[in-house]
Amino acid sequence: MTKQMKIDRGAGIAIWRQIAEWLKAEISSGTFVTGSKLPTEADIAARFDVNRHTVRRAIAVLVNEGILRADQGRGTFVAAAPMNYPIGSRTRFSEIVSGQHKTPSGRMIGSALEEADALLAAELKLPLGVQLIRLETLRVVDGTPVLVATSWFEQARFPGLVAAYAETGSFTKALKQCGLDDYRRLETRVSAELIDPQDAAFLQIPEGQPILIVESTNVDDAGQPTQYTRTRMAADRIQLVIES
Repeated sequence: MTKQMKIDRGAGIAIWRQIAEWLKAEISSGTFVTGSKLPTEADIAARFDVNRHTVRRAIAVLVNEGILRADQGRGTFVAAAPMNYPIGSRTRFSEIVSGQHKTPSGRMIGSALEEADALLAAELKLPLGVQLIRLETLRVVDGTPVLVATSWFEQARFPGLVAAYAETGSFTKALKQCGLDDYRRLETRVSAELIDPQDAAFLQIPEGQPILIVESTNVDDAGQPTQYTRTRMAADRIQLVIES
């Protein structure tokens, strides 16, 4: 922390606001660059002789403005600009990320078999009670988690999907191993809700923060649904671009 700004306690400006403005000035000057970790709340509090609650409020405001990013258990970082995520007839995570000169990665965080309820049966155009594969995945960009997704597939059609995804880390490659050469996006629905504790832990963001919900259905060349997915995206890390 190189700047020698002092808190003016008689200026009529809230102390937390002065700290927030100092942080923005440090970021603008390049003292804290995109992706860098800020000093701890305790260090900043000691620097300005204030309590940690005051610092926490300043940081919270900048997180809400998208200037900072708070990762649970890791600290607070200078946020990068949200990554553009085009939604079109061909939406492929790895291709989208690689096309922006970033590194995609991720992993399977859970899988199970379950019977299709009314919602899943309707989305996949299957009878009630059909056995489905449920896959839980975490996707990462340049080391930062950006989305958690739950996807459902007909188990009889893709019996080796779990093993194929565990091996490849890609739905496109895994489905190809299971005999589906290509697919396209039929429908995408976007909404928002507050993140739940489990997803917050995976995405390393505070509980109760708003996130984007993207529900999508993919189909094969014959128009038969192959995959229904409910994705939870960190709203400050991804910007959806709807292609027309």
